[in-house]
Amino acid sequence: MGLVEFYAQIRLLHIACATASGSLFALRGLLALAGSRHANHLALRVLSWTIDTTLLTAALMLLDIVHQYPLVDAWLTVKVALLVPYVGLAAYTLRRARTQRTRAIGFAGALVTFLGIVTVAHWHDPLGPLRWLVR
Repeated sequence: MGLVEFYAQIRLLHIACATASGSLFALRGLLALAGSRHANHLALRVLSWTIDTTLLTAALMLLDIVHQYPLVDAWLTVKVALLVPYVGLAAYTLRRARTQRTRAIGFAGALVTFLGIVTVAHWHDPLGPLRWLVR
């Protein structure tokens, strides 16, 4: 009995965690934009770490099941590559941005990057929603 038998459940967990992670970032980003000290409350940070760890674990399990890998499959390469600016912009928004303007720019950039990750994953296409413009 292998992981393949649990593909549907693991995929659903991955999607649910991605949705929860993005939603929690959006909430924390809005709190940061509002100037609330609760944006970085320990409980929200721990929840974020828990969700993101579960998301990553499910992603690694899915890689094992479907035998598709970053640097081999273009859509996964783009998806993983977009994680780097997303994490950087999210961290900047929540911890380092000192002005309302830079916080808003970081927040918008992180949300757009997250949307890019989601659309690339949804269509399994490295161009995500831009695929219709090229093809």
